[in-house]
Amino acid sequence: MRAVVQRVSSASVSVAGETIASIDSGLLVLAAVGKGDSQQQVDYIANKLCELRIFEDDAGKMNLNVRQVAGAILLVSQFTLFGDARKGNRPSFDAAELPEAAQLLFNSLASTIQSLGTPVATGKFRAHMQVQLVNDGPITILIDSGKLF
Repeated sequence: MRAVVQRVSSASVSVAGETIASIDSGLLVLAAVGKGDSQQQVDYIANKLCELRIFEDDAGKMNLNVRQVAGAILLVSQFTLFGDARKGNRPSFDAAELPEAAQLLFNSLASTIQSLGTPVATGKFRAHMQVQLVNDGPITILIDSGKLF
């Protein structure tokens, strides 16, 4: 499982011109499920997202997590994070999980984050979405459950 995490002052996702989810301060997370991922990878990513200390404390150091700043997570499915463009110019998505299995784990990620005490909103799985955000910092972090980066 992979995630691109952006600290935001606001973010929203729209489908067909209608806003379906939005947050104020918190994290915009683009998440992808890889072949062979299981609840173990979901738990790793959920815990990492909820505990990631990328919000500033009173001393101006990135020392606080999303819960400590009363933030939320906007979680958006993005299978293209498993795109492999090392050969040629057309990415291969062979490493991404099939949609049916990926949706189950994506939904599990959202509910696991919620169970850890962090409010979560989601995009619409397999929909063409428009994502808007105000990246605060900018701060962008990459997380891979296989610890590849």
